[in-house]
Amino acid sequence: MADAMKSLTESFRNVGVSRAYGDPIRLGGKEIIPVALVSFGFGGGTEGGDPEGAGSGGGGGGLVFPLGVYTQDDGGRLTFRPNPLSLMACLVPLVCAAGLALRGALRARR
Repeated sequence: MADAMKSLTESFRNVGVSRAYGDPIRLGGKEIIPVALVSFGFGGGTEGGDPEGAGSGGGGGGLVFPLGVYTQDDGGRLTFRPNPLSLMACLVPLVCAAGLALRGALRARR
């Protein structure tokens, strides 16, 4: 089990800011830097009582969600341009939660 944990630790050593911000890309004469939400996790366990280690296991997973890009505008200022699909995907739960809260407040007022 210790070897598996060491292997997982080595695999995720380079995960961090370098994964959230991609390498700069030249597109249409401008340089863009992709930005993503990066999340990962892993875990392991064993069923106690067996000295041979039978019953142990583990798993992991990750998510990369493209948020947008940083680019320079015509004035040379650095600006963030969001990915419209990601923006919509993030706003849908927020709008649903706000709608449910408003509905609950209106029902309570009656």
